[in-house]
Parts: sequence; C-alpha cells; structure tokens
Amino acid sequence: MRIGEVAEKAGVSVRALRYYEEQDLLHSERSSGGQRHYPGTAVDRVRLIQQLYAAGLPSRTVREVLPCVDLGEVTRALLDRLAAERDRIDRRITDLLTVRDRLDDVIAIARKPGPGCTHVP
Repeated sequence: MRIGEVAEKAGVSVRALRYYEEQDLLHSERSSGGQRHYPGTAVDRVRLIQQLYAAGLPSRTVREVLPCVDLGEVTRALLDRLAAERDRIDRRITDLLTVRDRLDDVIAIARKPGPGCTHVP
C-alpha cells in the first residue's frame, strides 16, 4: 500500500506516517522510484500507535510496546512501566470524572437557579 492510501485509511496525515518511520514505529519498503510501500497490516499498526499516543505514552515506550504486540513477549521492566502508565491513566480518568460531575452540578444549578442566583443574558 502506498503512503497516501495508508494515511487515508488510518485517518492520519502523510506527515504522521513519516514521523512514525523516523521514530522506528512503522516500516516501509521503497520502490525503485523511491516511493514508500507499506504492508497490509500498516493501517492497524498506525491505529494502534495512535491509541498508544492518545493514552499519553511517549514514543520510546510505544517503540518498546510494538515488538511485544508482534511477538507476544514482554520484559519485566516494560511490564512494570506499562502498569505504571495504566495507573496514571486510571488517575486521569478519575480526575476527569470528578470534573465532569462538578460541571454537571454547575449545569443543574444554572438550569434551576436557587435564591440569590440568576441567569445573566
């Protein structure tokens, strides 16, 4: 698959794919004309990379995780780091839920203001 096809199907920019290659997260072969060609698995790989980045993992951790996904093997050190990342994500989720609940309270008060609280047009 050519770079534009992978970018379109994965919903990322061509620039992002080039960056992933620079970070050694994604690999392509070059045609005799120098065009990048990706395997059929590239779209799923890019989606996984996107998910790992969205979770807040840095490139170096993503680079370590991908071979584990491919081979089904993980080192103890990486497993410990991933567990710490999962704990960080759980804390972030808890924080976001708390903020959402507080916003719900503000919205409820704004919809039905009590004495001394009025809407401002």
